[in-house]
Amino acid sequence: MHSGSCLCGAVTFAVADTLPNPNFCHCRMCRKHSGHYFASTDVPRSALTIVGEENVAWFQSSEKIRRGFCSTCGSSLFWDRADRDWIAIAMGAFDGPTRTKANLHIYVGDKGDYYEIADGLLQYDTVPPRN
Repeated sequence: MHSGSCLCGAVTFAVADTLPNPNFCHCRMCRKHSGHYFASTDVPRSALTIVGEENVAWFQSSEKIRRGFCSTCGSSLFWDRADRDWIAIAMGAFDGPTRTKANLHIYVGDKGDYYEIADGLLQYDTVPPRN
C-alpha cells in the first residue's frame, strides 16, 4: 500500500499495488502543469482510492487528456486518459518511500533549455510502445 496527498491534505489517495517505476515527461503541457518535467507512475485504476475526490479539479488539456489537481492548494496530482485502464500519479505527491527507480524520459525534444538530462536513462522523442 502506498499513500499520498496534495499539499494541504484536502485530497488523499492510496494505491493498493506495487508502484511501477516512474517516467519523466518533458512535453510543454507537463512542464506547464508541474512547473518542471512531470515525474509520474502509471497505476491501475482499480488499485487507486481517492478520498476528498470532490476537491480534485480536472483540466481538459487536450482532446484525450485531462490533468487533476487539488482545487484548494493547486497541487498537481494526476494525468488521466479515459480510454486507458491506468491513471498516472505525480511522484512528488506520495508520502514515504515508493521503492521505485527512475525508468525513462519522454518528449525530450520539448524539454526546457535550462537543464540537461544526464542520468543515463533511455530518452524518447515521443512515447515508447508499451509491452
